Amino acid sequence: MDRYQAMATFIRVVETGSFSAAARHLNVGQPAVSKTIAQLENRLQVSLLNRSTHGLTPTEAGQRYYERARAAIAEADEAELAARGAGTGLSGRLRVSAATTFARLHILPQLPRFLADHPELGIDVILDDRIIDLVAEGVDLSLRMGDLTDSTAVARKLATGGRSVLATPAYLEKSGEPCSPADLAEHETVIYSQLPNVWSFTRDGTEISVAVHGRVRVSAAEGLRAAVLADMGLTIASDWMFGPELATGAIRKVLSPWELPAIDLWAVFPSGRMASAKARAFALFVEAVMAEGE
Repeated sequence: MDRYQAMATFIRVVETGSFSAAARHLNVGQPAVSKTIAQLENRLQVSLLNRSTHGLTPTEAGQRYYERARAAIAEADEAELAARGAGTGLSGRLRVSAATTFARLHILPQLPRFLADHPELGIDVILDDRIIDLVAEGVDLSLRMGDLTDSTAVARKLATGGRSVLATPAYLEKSGEPCSPADLAEHETVIYSQLPNVWSFTRDGTEISVAVHGRVRVSAAEGLRAAVLADMGLTIASDWMFGPELATGAIRKVLSPWELPAIDLWAVFPSGRMASAKARAFALFVEAVMAEGE
């Protein structure tokens, strides 16, 4: 039994929930999938799947094996990319989706470097703050921030960034600087409508949650940036969103002793199939770009 193939087959079974669906994704017959899983369980001497009329779900041992197997395959793929120069000779087109503001500030300015390394490769960048259906849109890789709501998503964490309460010096000069989270009730806040308007802070083991209200609500990060830079109020945002302005002092952090939950950047690949070499190479590139900015 090919261990790599067995791991890949088991991953597909877990992610699709059935032998037949996994077989379709792997382009093999259902009996071959069933036989591979039976051989795998026999070799490991443990049951990996719960079988019921509702489908297949991993046992506790199966879940541990799934997580390790998925990580092992990802590492093996990345080792192959590294061995041949992170994908030298990549060609065709790569479709990437990303939040508009994040891509404009951090990805698009660096894109010439990636394209120079791969002259036979073209890239479609889909700018959208929404979470889109990767399979339906034919996307090879999505850059997403925050918590992943889909537990079956095939994802790799690329970076972790800070969140802060931010405002312009002009707004703070006019309205004063809050000294504690409770002071936010006395301030104008610009609210990003795609996130909850309850902000949670911690300091020295103490946690406090504050519900904020603002006259301005925006549905896209570009609007949030524009409103804050127009001195319309405080906001909570990732440091990535206002990176250039934080560097120049055009935006300031307040309530710094109070910590907000960090935000993760993920490379998310379509479920149900192994990520392409192009997608993995681009994920490695973005990971390197974000590390340079730390």
